[in-house]
Amino acid sequence: MSTKRISIVVVILVLAALLVSIPAQAANAATCAQYHYVQPGETLFRISRWYGTTVAELQRINGLGSSTRIYAGTSLCVKADVVSDPVGGKTYVVQYGDTLSRIARAFGVNMDVLARVNNILNVNRIYAGQVLSIPDFTIQ
Repeated sequence: MSTKRISIVVVILVLAALLVSIPAQAANAATCAQYHYVQPGETLFRISRWYGTTVAELQRINGLGSSTRIYAGTSLCVKADVVSDPVGGKTYVVQYGDTLSRIARAFGVNMDVLARVNNILNVNRIYAGQVLSIPDFTIQ
């Protein structure tokens, strides 16, 4: 393979890596409270320890699935935005990969109550970008 072909392959791979990271960043742009710009040699584990979170949480809020691969220069959301709800609870913006049961567990709320408060008929159907009201109470 010639040097020119190798260079083209490298450029295509770099562009593909950038295209994979852009949707996750764009999806979280309006819901991220704090970003971290990945430096050469950093890992999700190291970044999670630095910000007092977990690798799983970083994967979730950045839409990485089970991948731990990150690239220098990438902007990662390290803290999701949770804002106050005028009704008295909080609101949470659903991120790619969230489930209602995990959200309920994270906020200490019964999943059925969370579904009722948000008029969710099918607890398996929530979508990224959906705003959920998190009640201050739970009913057992």
